[in-house]
Amino acid sequence: MTTLTRLVEITDGEIRRGSGASTEDVADLRVTSATLDSSQVQAGGLFCGVPGTRTHGAAFAAESGAVAVMTDAAGADIVAEQDPDLPVLVVDDVRRWMGDVAAEIYGHPSDQLKIIGITGTSGKTTTSYLVAKALMGAHSVGIIGTTGTRINGQPVPTKLTTPEAPTMQALLARMVHEGVTHVVMEVSSHALALGRVRGINFDVAAFTNLSQDHLDFHPTMDDYFATKATLFSHTYGNPSPVICVDDAWGQRLAHMVQRPDMCTVATSSDAANPLLSLPGTHWLVRKVEVRSTGEQRIYVTRSGEACSAASSDVDYQISLAGSFNVANSLLALGCVEALGEPECLGCIEDVARSIQDVQVPGRMQSVNAGQDFLALVDYAHKPGAVAGVVGTLRDYMPDPAGRIAMVLGAGGNRDRDKRPKMGYEAARVADAVFVTDDNPRDEDPSHIRAMVREGADKAASERMGSEVLVEEVADRAEAIQRAVEWAKPGDAVVVAGKGHEKGQLIAGVMHDFDDVEVLKASLRSKVAESSGLRSDDRES
Repeated sequence: MTTLTRLVEITDGEIRRGSGASTEDVADLRVTSATLDSSQVQAGGLFCGVPGTRTHGAAFAAESGAVAVMTDAAGADIVAEQDPDLPVLVVDDVRRWMGDVAAEIYGHPSDQLKIIGITGTSGKTTTSYLVAKALMGAHSVGIIGTTGTRINGQPVPTKLTTPEAPTMQALLARMVHEGVTHVVMEVSSHALALGRVRGINFDVAAFTNLSQDHLDFHPTMDDYFATKATLFSHTYGNPSPVICVDDAWGQRLAHMVQRPDMCTVATSSDAANPLLSLPGTHWLVRKVEVRSTGEQRIYVTRSGEACSAASSDVDYQISLAGSFNVANSLLALGCVEALGEPECLGCIEDVARSIQDVQVPGRMQSVNAGQDFLALVDYAHKPGAVAGVVGTLRDYMPDPAGRIAMVLGAGGNRDRDKRPKMGYEAARVADAVFVTDDNPRDEDPSHIRAMVREGADKAASERMGSEVLVEEVADRAEAIQRAVEWAKPGDAVVVAGKGHEKGQLIAGVMHDFDDVEVLKASLRSKVAESSGLRSDDRES
């Protein structure tokens, strides 16, 4: 809780009333909550009117029931016309100040929590799950990210990977109230650019990787990177940096940061060696032993001023397949160490043991209905992620002669340039690609499929001596069924793009759709048919 006067001090704004009446009688008005959603204003609430692409949010202020409004000059004029007596806090940039204002209203909850923020293109969700699991043995943990928000293991409905600033601060305040001590948070580039995490002091900031995505929002890759890099600045409390340097963007960030408390992680010496002279701790994977089940044993060397000779080597196991999950697990351990836990090798190994059985919804998630081939669901919806998934499958196939089928689409109203690249990466390795709809949103689904198929057809034509099936199946459930029908013993089917999601957005309407459940139903049907049973003859 705070007052309008205090919010003026924070924002360097001013209080106005359209009627021209004095503002002195509202200067000490108490504000107890904040929101961007006019339908969610509570008693004593501040409504934040943000300019939109079609309508200014301030247009909804008068009907919101708010005790006051924070908006820009244009929004203040709108409020003055609708409700001249409604107090307005006028600021230069609503999004710039919204997080700081919400933090003040909710009592700066981030100062009472240990907060780990994870940014990057891919791997945020998996890394956050691993960090959370590593902390749960000794702490009460909250998670905020793509798969939703959880407080002490209980789900809390949220709409965005990183919620808007007022929602975020309210969530953090709720976590404090419910006894949470540590929060693991995915931080998207949208969140950083739109001020959703302003007002949060992070203890640790982690960087996974950077590859093409969101170029509908960011004009260039350099802008995309620069936005991600802001998480490691004074703006967010100067968090201890933990950086995966497997790609050029991570290496660039490490050179920019160069702090004594920095931790870099790498899965290859080629990536690690040029950075060993930088300050901080450096984790390098020496060897990975892979089992046919996909489980991996990882051997790591730690170096740097913070490491004694006795604590230089660590080895641990994870049940997650793929080289990208080697990097994710290493990043997670680095985050835990950056918190000051653990302080010795034995503790690190204890933490490592705690993550060995972690499974992440919709991330290389195995679906088993008794079939004689692999079936997985993965969230891969970017070119690099698609390449990583099919590459991992090729490396870990129990049967070296096994074939791979991928069901793949691309989202509408998003980065168009990545669509053919996704199709290309799929067909470059897979033996069959079933191009289908993802979340077309407001676009013509056939146009999206055509762009994905263009890349898939190109890759298929370049694979001399290999016969690659590229088939377009508009209906996603039918495409999954086709892939399952195509598969033979020893093969693998991966349904990519939607992962944990439970709906499919078509022309503004959200339809129930769960890749895991649809795939499971197709698998059960095939198993029943191969057993000489109709699916309706089986017990449910």
